[in-house]
Amino acid sequence: MAGPLLLSSLWSTGKRSLSSPSASSLHLKSYLSSARALFTAANAAAAAVSPNSTLDPGRLRNVAVIAHVDHGKTTLMDRLLRQCGADIPHERAMDSISLERERGITIASKVTGISWRENELNMVDTPGHADFGGEVERVVGMVEGAILVVDAGEGPLAQTKFVLAKALKYGLRPILLLNKVDRPAVSEERCDEVESLVFDLFANLGATDEQLDFPVLYASAKEGWASSTFTKDPPADVRNMSQLLDAIIRHVPPPKASLDAPFQMLVTMMEKDFYLGRILTGRVSSGVVSVGDKVHGLRITDSGTEKIEEGKVIKLMKKKGTGMVLIDSAGAGDIISIAGMTKPSIGHTVANTEVTTALPTIELDPPTISMTFGVNDSPLAGRDGTHLTGGKIGARLMSEAETNLAINVIPGMAETYEVQGRGELQLGILIENMRREGFELSVSPPKVMYKTENGVKLEPIEEVTIEVNEEHVGLVMEALSHRKAEVMDMGPVPGSAGRTKLSLTCPSRGLVGYRSVFSSDTRGTGFMHRAFLKYEKHRGLLGNVRKGVLVSMGFGSITAHALMSLEPRGILFVPPGTETYDGMIIGEHSRDTDLDVNPVRAKELSNVRAAGKDENVKLTPPRLMTLEEAIGYVASDELIEVTPKAIRLRKRYLDVNKRKTMSKRPKE
Repeated sequence: MAGPLLLSSLWSTGKRSLSSPSASSLHLKSYLSSARALFTAANAAAAAVSPNSTLDPGRLRNVAVIAHVDHGKTTLMDRLLRQCGADIPHERAMDSISLERERGITIASKVTGISWRENELNMVDTPGHADFGGEVERVVGMVEGAILVVDAGEGPLAQTKFVLAKALKYGLRPILLLNKVDRPAVSEERCDEVESLVFDLFANLGATDEQLDFPVLYASAKEGWASSTFTKDPPADVRNMSQLLDAIIRHVPPPKASLDAPFQMLVTMMEKDFYLGRILTGRVSSGVVSVGDKVHGLRITDSGTEKIEEGKVIKLMKKKGTGMVLIDSAGAGDIISIAGMTKPSIGHTVANTEVTTALPTIELDPPTISMTFGVNDSPLAGRDGTHLTGGKIGARLMSEAETNLAINVIPGMAETYEVQGRGELQLGILIENMRREGFELSVSPPKVMYKTENGVKLEPIEEVTIEVNEEHVGLVMEALSHRKAEVMDMGPVPGSAGRTKLSLTCPSRGLVGYRSVFSSDTRGTGFMHRAFLKYEKHRGLLGNVRKGVLVSMGFGSITAHALMSLEPRGILFVPPGTETYDGMIIGEHSRDTDLDVNPVRAKELSNVRAAGKDENVKLTPPRLMTLEEAIGYVASDELIEVTPKAIRLRKRYLDVNKRKTMSKRPKE
């Protein structure tokens, strides 16, 4: 519209000049005649131009960054943002959740936009941990391309296979980026070997000929450069991410979308704002949307498409760099956020009111593990938290299930809720968030979700990749044999003398709680990665994977005098001064049976003092359980008491006589 505005200004200037006494009448009439003709022509040209011409999908590239955990996705995103001029306030800028920064892992998928050579790139950062695979599944349908990041030293691992399978299923043609090539142990021969392993992985997953012809780049995300040829120290003028960005423009196709069709968008992310309410994020499948447009929400039901709500677009937003910018309109192929609706959520369709069919929903893998959340009914309940009732716990869980499709919540009896997910880490993150929000609750041990086909009991099997020192191989193999693991491959780690790599398959139930045991057996030097593989025939009862526990039979403050006599009985979980109650677990017994003990017993006092009579109590530091360790440790007849200030282990039935009347604790 700049042309008509400029000519309108010229027309006004000519009219004012006509009234000037010094102006030549003939000259001004000629000037105004020409201006009128130009003004009319410009208006006609502007009217002929389509209003969607500025929303060209050909300028868009939608790309997901996928990889195994710790292979450098988030660091790569930082470098790409800086390359395109974004202001990064700190490292790992895409990890906006407090738990992500504390633990150094990506938990939720995020999307951002960057500009490169007159193109707009929508980049999606995804988690690499197997427990958060649902985050990968729900966003991979929004993009037309993917960057598969693989550690050049470690090569493809279990989660690499999972995320690649999802990308290939949606027809994406990934770009292979071999990261960390600047490390001393990485050579060109090693990169060629890893490239061959990735090619074999593509082939085993059924990749097409076009997908097998993937481009390969070499990078050091930490140093901030990428190269199309192998190098450890590129020249200063190309020591940046420009070659990777150019490869995205060349190899990732623009979205195939029609601007003339009615507006439709599938919601794939949702967040809540105090002022704007629900903010729905997704990829525009077709059409154009503008601020003020009337839209409605649709969802697919067993009986067909159901209308959820009618509303109006109040705000249109788009992520740019690390911030959000307001826009007036957006077209097909773009990834945007909409405010103005109160009921649609993830998996629903937002569309023009003339649209009556919803877009296909996202297909997610089923959950493999479940835990029961309930009200904290211990004698110490209500001291720390502010949200104590079953109603508040249920409302919080339902809100979580609405924004996280990988979690299912099923109400149970007596204000309990069965929460189904992918693994104990995913559910542990949910519990940790709840306790930080002031919730008190009791949590059951995780249970594996079995299937039955043709009368055969099936259980989830996971693929496990382990890297340990040679002296720890025996301990690891013995522990995993009790957990019904089967070794698929075993060999030395390339470039690491004295290290052994194991590839195994193991039931999910056998891996619950094994991570802390693995860290102890390998003295913290081992690496273990796991990912869901398939459902398989039940492998039978597990071996003896845990000993009995020391159970308190007193109420009050634990004394050092009592712990001194209990220490030879096993490993203590609590220090002196801790509040305890009847049925609370205070340690692990040295034998396979549970033992009831009195940890509040005080030393008898007398008025006689003598040199050397008093004992100097020295206790071994207790084993303080973290939330993830507690989830993997508790048995089927036990619970975890979670409060904002404490994590306690307890028996399901606190009374010792009632526990004795119940059946013995199962082996798994």
